[in-house]
Amino acid sequence: MKLNKLLTGFALSGVILGTSCLQLVQAQTEPKVDERCEVSLNYDVMVEPKKLVMSEKGTEKYRIEVDKLFVEGKQVNLTDKQRKLVTQYADEVSTQVPEVIEVVNEAVALASQAVSMALTPLMGDAAGAKFDEMMAGVQKRVDSVAYRHGDSFYLGATEDSIQNTFNDEFEQEMEQIVQNSVGTIMMTIGGQIMSGDGDSFEAKMDAFSKKMDNLGQDIEQQIESQSKGLEAKADRLCDRFENLLVLENQLRQEVPELAPYALTQNSTKELRE
Repeated sequence: MKLNKLLTGFALSGVILGTSCLQLVQAQTEPKVDERCEVSLNYDVMVEPKKLVMSEKGTEKYRIEVDKLFVEGKQVNLTDKQRKLVTQYADEVSTQVPEVIEVVNEAVALASQAVSMALTPLMGDAAGAKFDEMMAGVQKRVDSVAYRHGDSFYLGATEDSIQNTFNDEFEQEMEQIVQNSVGTIMMTIGGQIMSGDGDSFEAKMDAFSKKMDNLGQDIEQQIESQSKGLEAKADRLCDRFENLLVLENQLRQEVPELAPYALTQNSTKELRE
C-alpha cells in the first residue's frame, strides 16, 4: 500500500466517486503528499514495547526484540555494528508507525467532519445520517488495518491487507447505503432547486450552483487550519520516511539474512539489490 494513499485517507476513494459534493470535500481535506511518499509496504507491522514484528498474511517473517533479530523464527548472531543498526532501525520504525496511524485516523475524521458539514445543511438530517453511517463504516474498516491497542500498534498496509479489508463486501455495503439514500437525496436536491431564487428553471439552477459554491467556500474556511495541520504532519512523515529508506538499505546490506525482506519499496527509487 502506498504511504501517500494512507496519508490521504485511502479508504475514502471508493466512497467519494460519483458524488460531486463529496469530491469537493475530498479536495479540501486531502493533504498534498509528494513523490517522496510513493512508498509501498511489503509487510504488515506490529509494534509492541520492546518488540517489532514484520508479517505477511499472518505469518511472521522477522522480528526484533530489543537488540535481538529473529528471521523466520531463528535468531541471527549479530556483530556489535549489526546490533546497533538493528536497534536503530527498530526504534525508527517503532516511532513512525504510531505517527502514520495517527495521521490516517485524523484524515478519515476530518473527511467525515467535512462530509457532515456539506450534506446536513444541503440535504437535511436524514440524508446526513445516512452518510454518517457510511463514514462510520469506513472508520471501522480503517480501524482494522491501522490501530492502537494500549501500547501496541498495528499497521496492515500491504496491498493484500488493504484488499482484504476494503473488499467487495465493503463496496456492496457502501453501495447499499447510497442506493437507500438516492431517493431522499434526489427529492431534497430537487426541492432545493425549485425553492431557489429565480423565475425560470435555468435561473433556479444557477442559484443552486452558487449555493453549492458558497457551501464549498464555507467548508474550506472552517476546516482549513485542520487540513493544513494534517498536511504538515504528512510532510514530516515523508521526511522521516526518506531517512528510514536509507537506514533500511544499510541494514539489509550489513545483515545478509535480511536482504530478501525489504519492508519498504520506493517506486521512484528502487532500493532492492
